[in-house]
Amino acid sequence: MRLGTQLKHLRLAKRMRLRDVADQSGYSESLISKFENNKATPSLNTLHRIAKVLGSSVATLLNEDSGRRDIVMSSGRRPIIRSTGAIEAFSDGTEAEVMIPLGASTMLEAFLVRILPGGSSSGQRSHEGEEVGYVLKGELTLTVAEQTYHLITGDSFFFPSTSVHQFHNAGSEDAEIIWVNTPPTL
Repeated sequence: MRLGTQLKHLRLAKRMRLRDVADQSGYSESLISKFENNKATPSLNTLHRIAKVLGSSVATLLNEDSGRRDIVMSSGRRPIIRSTGAIEAFSDGTEAEVMIPLGASTMLEAFLVRILPGGSSSGQRSHEGEEVGYVLKGELTLTVAEQTYHLITGDSFFFPSTSVHQFHNAGSEDAEIIWVNTPPTL
């Protein structure tokens, strides 16, 4: 319930109409309204684009900060961001297990990204910073600045986030990647 309220509050605080957010994000007014009224859940990529339009971040929108900063985040207790689309059938097949608390005042963010076979980043991204990753399991097709790389278990990558990038799991099994960004983009 909190996400929709956060989106609407930010939009109103910025004195933006639904149409303004829709035009700048590339999504329909109807879909933005559904997100604000908790009738649909945006994918991680969609939420990232909307947060950018609103001058915010995914971390700020999802932060349920208790004020406590744990040194250790035990398995099974880390938050998971599921990148499901507004309609469950149109999932992009990814989820990100948070390794550093969202909204923490840090210079980087880290996730254990799981990508189902056929799952993808749901489009290209570009932002400030740098990214590094390590493929723990499976395969990853990574495209950076129009160059495509096929990574398998044990491979790693590094690139400037300002390069247009996207990813896809073309393999037949789930892929798991440790993915670190600096500065935090979510």
